[in-house]
Amino acid sequence: MLLAHLQKDAAVIAGVARIVVFADFVFTATAVIAQAVTGVLLARTAGYSLSEGWIFWSIVLYLVTGAFWLPVVWMQIRMRDLARDAALKGETLPKRYHQTFRLWFAFGFPAFGAVLAIFWLMIAKASLG
Repeated sequence: MLLAHLQKDAAVIAGVARIVVFADFVFTATAVIAQAVTGVLLARTAGYSLSEGWIFWSIVLYLVTGAFWLPVVWMQIRMRDLARDAALKGETLPKRYHQTFRLWFAFGFPAFGAVLAIFWLMIAKASLG
């Protein structure tokens, strides 16, 4: 999305956003469900309690990531529609597109940071109470 946005071509952005929205529903949504289910099963199989510090905080951060991801999906749909409409009308991207893009971009930082923290917790199995 970022590279398409930098081209400032509404038709390119609409095409890329269409694929991103599709991929989020097909791949990301299914991975979110599969990770939760398999994560719980793996923890229980390995004998870990879900209330153990590093697992508990991983779950909290997983929920934080989801709290940022869900609005991002809506934003991607909105950007896709705005770019498509601008391309069909031969117009430049509207102000609302740019506002949504900035918000979409900003939401990526805490979500990505939470994923990095989860990764660290899974490797370090930090003793966090």
